[in-house]
Amino acid sequence: MYITDLYAISPQKTHDLSFENGDWQVFNEFIYRAIEPSYQDIIPNAQLRRMGKAVRMGIGVSLPLLGRNSKPDGIIFGTANGGLEDCIKFLNQIVEYNEGTLTPTNFVQSTPNALAGQVALLSENMGYNMTHVNGSLAFESALLDASLFFDEHGPTEKSILLGAVEEISDYNYNIDRLGERFKQELVSNENLLDSKTTGSYCGEGSTQFFLSNKPENSLARFSGFKQSSHLTEDEIQEFVSGFLTEQNLSISDVDCLLLGKNGDVSTDFWYQRVEQLFGSKPTVYFKKSVGEYRTVSAFASYLAVQLLNGKAHHLIENGATVEPRTILIYNHFDAIRHSLILIRK
Repeated sequence: MYITDLYAISPQKTHDLSFENGDWQVFNEFIYRAIEPSYQDIIPNAQLRRMGKAVRMGIGVSLPLLGRNSKPDGIIFGTANGGLEDCIKFLNQIVEYNEGTLTPTNFVQSTPNALAGQVALLSENMGYNMTHVNGSLAFESALLDASLFFDEHGPTEKSILLGAVEEISDYNYNIDRLGERFKQELVSNENLLDSKTTGSYCGEGSTQFFLSNKPENSLARFSGFKQSSHLTEDEIQEFVSGFLTEQNLSISDVDCLLLGKNGDVSTDFWYQRVEQLFGSKPTVYFKKSVGEYRTVSAFASYLAVQLLNGKAHHLIENGATVEPRTILIYNHFDAIRHSLILIRK
């Protein structure tokens, strides 16, 4: 699957490419909120004021991509929670109004497929439309769906708008914090990976890709991906090396690693096992830039494409002069669901 265009809204200034050109935001906060652009030239005001944050960020990424490209044959998104903030508002209204006359906007905006539906309506797209709500493997499931879509249509030229979106809901954040997913103490993201405590910091954002099954004008390609659940620590290296074997690659063929280390002392050792497998390969730890959330692997994929095209080299920990051609992304959530994504030039 060839990536011909991409765009992201994240806690870093990715919307204007400042982040890729060296502007790295330092956070001393418990929550890494997305830096949103002005939507006035993108989304009509009458629609913008009715949109929840997840839909707003998603539309703010989709419309610029659709404006630069021809109408896609499919729209596929992944999200763990959808517009959860609006969902909570709607549930509270049910109680407040005793199941009486409710505002439908919050309900409509809260469904996980709200973004895919809105994009289809705004762009008058009646093609394939799917939203995957598979927790921390939602983006990987969307990737699999896109791959199956292209396989189904064979050599016929097709394109897909693929992406992921996640927002920070106060309710969900508080639940996750009580579950010790997020830190109780404040550490700068500059020192996040040196932290010796459990938990990380919450992030959010929307990342999208315009995909084609033809290589013309491509920036990079999704060469392979794999997911698994409930691995043991002793199985992780075999999981990674087996994936590379399936892709007809060896350890030496990988030029750069993108790892989801997040400063959680209870789970970061998984990434250390993978690092042991690759030795001193150039590495990027993407979560210290945007925080932890369930579809952050979409942002990691965005970052990999930028690295393959000569940008964002200031993020490489040990080899900023390398010109990577093959990048492997490894991420897990709660050390339960593990995913690998291979992106090549």
